Amino acid sequence: MSVAKAHHRVRRRVLQGVGAFALITCVPVRAADGEWPAIPALTKFLAGRTPRRERIRLDLPRLADNGFAVPMRITVAGPFAPGPFVRTIAVFSEINPVPDIAVFEFPLPLERIELDARIRLAGTQQIVATAELTDGNLLATAMEVVVTLAGCMDGT
Repeated sequence: MSVAKAHHRVRRRVLQGVGAFALITCVPVRAADGEWPAIPALTKFLAGRTPRRERIRLDLPRLADNGFAVPMRITVAGPFAPGPFVRTIAVFSEINPVPDIAVFEFPLPLERIELDARIRLAGTQQIVATAELTDGNLLATAMEVVVTLAGCMDGT
C-alpha cells in the first residue's frame, strides 16, 4: 500500500470519528426532569401518577447504526425487602409502530433487577422505562437514541 493511500485512509477514519463525536455530543442523553414524551400508551400506563426519577437506570447507545437490534439494559437498584418491590417494568417507544416495546413481570421480590435485551427502533426517538412497585408508586427514566437505519418499517 502506498504512503498516500495509507494517509488518505487514516484521514478518512479521523474525519469519520470527529463527525460521529460531534453528532453524539449534540444529542441529549436524558429527558428533562418532569417532561415525558407524548406517548399515548405511556400516558395510559401512568394513569395520572407521577413517576420518580430514581433507582431505575436505562442504558442504550446514544447512536445506533442499525435500528434492527439495539442493545438495552435496565437496572433497578435494591434492596426492596421488606418494603414494596418491583412488580412490573414496562418499556415504551416514542415513534415505533407498536409503542409498548416490552413488559417484564416479577411475582417475587428481588434484591436487584438487571435486564438485558435487544430492541427494534423505527428511528431517532426517546425510550421510557418505568418500574411499578407493589405499593403503586412508579419509578421511571427516559433516554434518547439517534438511529441511522430504521428497524421498524413493516409495522412490527
